[in-house]
Amino acid sequence: MYSRVMSASVFGINAFPVEVEAHLENQLPGISIVGLPDSAVRESRERVVAAIKNSGFPFPLKKITINLAPADIRKEGSAFDLPIAIGILKAVGIIETDLDNTLILGELALDGTLRPVHGILSIAIEAAKSGFKRMLLPAENAAEAALSPEIEVIPIQSLAQAIRYLNADETIVPYTVDLQTLFSHNEHSAIDLADVKGQENVKRAMEIAAAGGHNIIMIGPPGSGKTMLAKRIPSILPPLTLQEALETTKIHSVTGLLSSGQALVTIRPFRAPHHTISDAALVGGGMGIVRAGEISMAHHGVLFMDELPEFARNVLEVLRQPLEDKKITVSRTKMTVEFPANFMLVCSMNPCPCGHFGNSLQQCSCTPQQIQRYMAKISGPLLDRIDIHCEVPSVKYQDLADSRSGESSASVRERVVKARYKQEKRFAERQGIFKNADMSSRDIRTFCILDKNGSELVKMAMTKLGFSARAFDRILKVARTIADLADSESILTPHISEAIQYRNLDRQYWNA
Repeated sequence: MYSRVMSASVFGINAFPVEVEAHLENQLPGISIVGLPDSAVRESRERVVAAIKNSGFPFPLKKITINLAPADIRKEGSAFDLPIAIGILKAVGIIETDLDNTLILGELALDGTLRPVHGILSIAIEAAKSGFKRMLLPAENAAEAALSPEIEVIPIQSLAQAIRYLNADETIVPYTVDLQTLFSHNEHSAIDLADVKGQENVKRAMEIAAAGGHNIIMIGPPGSGKTMLAKRIPSILPPLTLQEALETTKIHSVTGLLSSGQALVTIRPFRAPHHTISDAALVGGGMGIVRAGEISMAHHGVLFMDELPEFARNVLEVLRQPLEDKKITVSRTKMTVEFPANFMLVCSMNPCPCGHFGNSLQQCSCTPQQIQRYMAKISGPLLDRIDIHCEVPSVKYQDLADSRSGESSASVRERVVKARYKQEKRFAERQGIFKNADMSSRDIRTFCILDKNGSELVKMAMTKLGFSARAFDRILKVARTIADLADSESILTPHISEAIQYRNLDRQYWNA
């Protein structure tokens, strides 16, 4: 007796179809699963047996062989429980329906009810591309799968209900979602930029960073408000587009970050890993199964690294390639997995070990050698990839005592959204470019044309301040964003001048 049921698994953030073959023969009873299953898949034997019996179906006392094809790719997770159970019941004749155009997945509880699984959106998109007409899956995953409108989503509560549906003994209405309704539930941040007293120059730098998606580092003494400011950056970022939301949701679904009942990620991610994080946890990796790291979970959002010099040197250096390529490729002996990593890097740090170098309100107790060693923890190539360097001075008493509120996040966000809209129109025909920070060298030559005065100003800055070629490109990108905020089609001299001011760490006195 033989049957074949189609399911799917996830590799990286993408999915691939898996054939679940069941073969029954008259030998000593038992179940064996082949096809490179991981521990969770092998343990499905016990769950499937209990679920079939507790659902009221007879379990065949035969030798059962389950093959997961293709057999050369490792299978992980508990989503094969339901297709294995249905494959066994189909092989003994309890199910007679043709299942060639049906993709089935779900984790079984011992009583036969279904539990949600990860990676549903990726699987639904791949199923539609592969020509499947419908999906049987846990009801809690239905909203997420329905984001792919090309496939019919059948929400299932239990194994018994799945059998009744497949045998046409019960009718289940396919699940649908309204994307506009999901986007209308976009929640705004509870924290507001108006809560921050003073620091108007830093707020301006944050607005530019948010408008163009630029990386930013804030340097200042303890208590100056660096962390408070960084946590308010999401409140001024523009809302996710549908394409960005789907990409972000795929990553969060695969890594299990979607909350119960959540179908779509509608707000930009904000990830703030602790400085004890490992390099594999930051960029992705792992033994056997490769997982996405923090930089991928911050895709289309913000990665905040507080107290940057406290991170291990090898952890910081692995950021260099993703900051350039907007993706990370994790290579192992038997596999290579690519994860997207188009994130906005926000960093904060003290200027010296005691934190008071350059502080007019308190004397620094560090020696020049200590300051230099502290700054050297952040390598030049990494700093070169950060577009905006911003000094955060100590807040004066007059600012703290001022009862007036600063400009709200809503007002700043309105200007940021207008600037992003200009960029969307500008890059409409450019694949994979959403904002100014994504521009390549060729795009910079096309969209960042300077007049004679602007060219002379950049030339003088390159000569006197020793900027690198990468810093030159970053200055032009930031200047393009400043021009967008000013609603200017051309990059003018004041825009270039302001962009140059945001390269503090390239200047010689920081290394003095």
